[in-house]
Amino acid sequence: MNNWKRVSSFIKFSTKGITPKYVEKSTIIVLNQKCIRDNKIDYSYSQFTDDTLNITESKFIRKGDILVNSTGAGTAGRSAFVADVPNDFRVISDSHILILRCNSFYEAQCLSYVFFSYEETLMSFMTGSSGQSELDKVVLLDLKTNMTSNPETQQKIATVLSTLDYKIEINNRINTELETIAKTIYDYWFVQFDFPNEHGEPYKTSGGKMVWNEELKREIPKGWVVEKMEKWIDIDKSGDWGKEEPEGNFTKKVTCIRGADINGLNGLCELNPPIRYILDKNSFKILKSHDLIIEISGGSPTQSTGRLAFITDATIKRFDNPLICSNFCKPISIKNKKLLYNFAYYWNSLYDNGVFFGYEGKTSGIKNLLLDSFLSSYYTVIPEEKIVNQFYDIMETIQEKKQIALAENQQLASLRDWLLPMLMNGQVKVE
Repeated sequence: MNNWKRVSSFIKFSTKGITPKYVEKSTIIVLNQKCIRDNKIDYSYSQFTDDTLNITESKFIRKGDILVNSTGAGTAGRSAFVADVPNDFRVISDSHILILRCNSFYEAQCLSYVFFSYEETLMSFMTGSSGQSELDKVVLLDLKTNMTSNPETQQKIATVLSTLDYKIEINNRINTELETIAKTIYDYWFVQFDFPNEHGEPYKTSGGKMVWNEELKREIPKGWVVEKMEKWIDIDKSGDWGKEEPEGNFTKKVTCIRGADINGLNGLCELNPPIRYILDKNSFKILKSHDLIIEISGGSPTQSTGRLAFITDATIKRFDNPLICSNFCKPISIKNKKLLYNFAYYWNSLYDNGVFFGYEGKTSGIKNLLLDSFLSSYYTVIPEEKIVNQFYDIMETIQEKKQIALAENQQLASLRDWLLPMLMNGQVKVE
């Protein structure tokens, strides 16, 4: 069995990032707190800084560094391992990220997995007032772990865990490509109106009949109709939060999808929704295939409410318990189940274009989506049944493949998290 050691015994150097001056383009990338999640770096949130700044060499992020968010409610304590750095750019972080360097690449990789498994603990290492709280570096470095000091064992452990993560990443890449294909088909068929005509040719490009629609202020294919979005849906459910443990009549065990879980449900990050217990009489709130979940409270100054996820049979198979959503989300059902993907992709296009910022109110400082107001005022086009059915069948195939990959990812992540402590303390050995 390994002896418990302080994290500081593995760290040879630590520093904070800088306060950058942002520019549109340069050779230096700046990472911020949004870039740090699930032990990885998401460069899509990064920015550029002035490459004429006098930045000391120690501030540049290197392969093998560990990054830890040091401020921010809900983000402080998130960590990421720098498995590699871009070839064409140099990378720094802003002053809200702590950079830790170990003695070796594999030692750092192992320690990063320790941090990842302790994420909730790290988030509790905050000092200062609520508005200015910061991760206590001294407490962080004083954290004890039973991670091995043997370099050969560290390499073996890191290889096993990173292999599981690599398989997860491959599945994510496949799903990204599948989603790109789905969005492209939706755009061609329902934005450009080049769905296949009776000869298999693109409708509008091939001279298909178009008619002017006053509500949408554009031409649409002949035979298609326009309705307010409220006509598409039934709203017959609500969210529930229940109890953390069985209590009295709160005995129905469920998995609860919160707004924070929507990205994970959509496969954009790891998913760890809480287990809750609701009243058995509230079982009607359990989500069914073809239901949608809309985040109606939350958001931020730069992110509107209105994030959406949808449920399919394959989604339900990913979980051991029935699904509900929290009170900060709204479950809705589609009247015509075959319109599920039309609704979802149209809704997401509106979200991506910031439409829902215009349908938000505030209660006690929390933004709320004015869902009824939106649904009763926004128009959308309903295609002919034949096209709806064709699109639905294609999307079902794509979504089935995506959900299978996401289910495999959940199993791989569970295996990784199960192996981690036993590899560290020597209960399981890698030969």
